[in-house]
Amino acid sequence: MSEMTRVLLQGEGMNPVVIGIMIVVLIAALILVLVVAKFARLWLQAYFSRADIKLSELIGMWLRKVDPRAIVLSKITAVQAGLELTTKDLESHYLAGGRVPNVVRALIAANRANIDLTLKTATAIDLAGRDILDAVQTSVNPKVIDCPDPGKGKETVDAVAQDGIQLKAKARVTVRANIARLIGGATEETIIARVGEGIVTTIGSAITYKSVLENPDNISKAVLGKGLDSGTAFEILSIDIADVDVGTNVGAQLQAAQAEADLVRARAEAEKRRAMAQAREQEMRALVVENEAKVPLAIAEAFQKGNLGIMDYYRLKNIGADTQMRESIAKPKQQSE
Repeated sequence: MSEMTRVLLQGEGMNPVVIGIMIVVLIAALILVLVVAKFARLWLQAYFSRADIKLSELIGMWLRKVDPRAIVLSKITAVQAGLELTTKDLESHYLAGGRVPNVVRALIAANRANIDLTLKTATAIDLAGRDILDAVQTSVNPKVIDCPDPGKGKETVDAVAQDGIQLKAKARVTVRANIARLIGGATEETIIARVGEGIVTTIGSAITYKSVLENPDNISKAVLGKGLDSGTAFEILSIDIADVDVGTNVGAQLQAAQAEADLVRARAEAEKRRAMAQAREQEMRALVVENEAKVPLAIAEAFQKGNLGIMDYYRLKNIGADTQMRESIAKPKQQSE
């Protein structure tokens, strides 16, 4: 190419600066044609849909690493639905990490359902990590939540009435999303936990389990009147007790366990008294042996002092022998009896 340029310069006598400018212009024109070709289809879609998006705005989106297709299609959808959204608002929400198509569909659904939802609120909810489209759909079409959640591994809410009978209950809670409290409001887990707590409290305050089985709707009325949806992103419409089953007799089990504990304690006390009695018996036997050992010494001392004669000693021996004979005769009779 340098050879061709040199030939042109020699043959035509053109200025090299002019040639350079011409080359730059050609390259810029080529780039412009490629860019226009890249966004021509999107621009035509926006133009014929009256979305009011300029070609320069599409190029600016591309330079700012914004998906032009997502912005254009979202704005076309909004315009066709009668919403007034600016390209700048959609682009800024995209740059903030939001889901632009989701927000636009949520605004359209809210507009059709006469729900007061502004772009600012919708984008804030979306940036908070909540699914704004699902929230609008739940606000229009309430959904049912199982209490307890079977996915958590628990099938029933277990509670014990005052008579000691356990009841197993299942509830179905109908909720509607509250758009105004969606930012900062508690989720479904809080609703399930509060309803479960209300069921346990209501059953626990029942005097007998039969009253609960006869009127399970009393649980619904008592729990619903507690205002369990305060501070949450939902509004509780109804609480329906789906099933109530009788469980174990917890009161009887506790009484049996208490009786077993009392029996063990009584056995321990008896064993303690028996051990003390055995120790006391051993002490008495030791005392008798000790005193018996002192008898010969006392007799010897009595002989030395003249307080005991030989006849007295033999009389004492005869009494002892007679006593032993009587004891030996009495022992077989006691064993036969």
